[in-house]
Amino acid sequence: MLDIIIDTRQAVITPGFSVKRILPYQLRRMVGPFIFMDHAGPVSVPATANLDVLPHPHIGLSTVSYLLDGNVTHRDSLGVEQVIKPGEVNWMTAGKGISHSERFEDPNVLAAGGLEMIQTWVALPEKDEESDPAFKNYAAEELPVFTDKGVWMRLIAGDAYGLKSEVKTSSPLFYLHVELQAEARFGIPTGHSERGVYIVKGSLEVNGVSYPAGKLLVFSKGVDPLIIAKEKTTLMMLGGEHLGERYIWWNFVSSRKERIEQAKEDWKQGRILLPPSDNQEFVPLPEDKSKPAGGPAPGILS
Repeated sequence: MLDIIIDTRQAVITPGFSVKRILPYQLRRMVGPFIFMDHAGPVSVPATANLDVLPHPHIGLSTVSYLLDGNVTHRDSLGVEQVIKPGEVNWMTAGKGISHSERFEDPNVLAAGGLEMIQTWVALPEKDEESDPAFKNYAAEELPVFTDKGVWMRLIAGDAYGLKSEVKTSSPLFYLHVELQAEARFGIPTGHSERGVYIVKGSLEVNGVSYPAGKLLVFSKGVDPLIIAKEKTTLMMLGGEHLGERYIWWNFVSSRKERIEQAKEDWKQGRILLPPSDNQEFVPLPEDKSKPAGGPAPGILS
């Protein structure tokens, strides 16, 4: 029933700021088109702490920022400046190249332990890898919500359970935020070849086995398991159709190794522009030669 169970690993984003890294994993690089997944928080640090993620580049993917609590300010090289709040979706398509920053500009949120965020990267189909970069914020009320006894669910992107999100995607997928009350029973979406369930909080029972928070359960194709919440539980469900193999190095994703080498040089030479309202500092290209294209992504938040 389960292809693999993935445990989170700690990844340092900036000094003093670690996240739970879920994807990529050595034995399972992707679930559908999802090639990267981080769970940040809940974060509780002194109000004077600086957890900002400086401007950094991307190619060949869409970044998806979804907040469970708190807020973060996004600025990118298209000139977009957007404060994202819980329940909203920031969908940024890098295509041939974009840079952006993430600033935590409300110190009271951090001090109160009020920041919790899920970040994913969605690989682009080969035909769209060199598309023009784009950004769109979707308000919470634009996203479909379903409720039933003991179940609350928001469809972030794609289609599932007969619902369809208006979030623009490039390939067949689904992405859901699900809240279950204790003893609630729920199925996972059908109609998608690759499906995963990440346990943010709480615990699940699947086929008589209990699984705690911090695990990504990746299900075999064609099975329709019943999941049972052992307590009040928060889930992120994601998956879709596989796009083929991808290389990933730092913040770059591509179907071609040589394209990643070009992106490295583009960032070093300043050919990927910085956000016009956040261009005084940036993250330099990592110098660690031990992480070739196709290896694990170093710890830089998307």
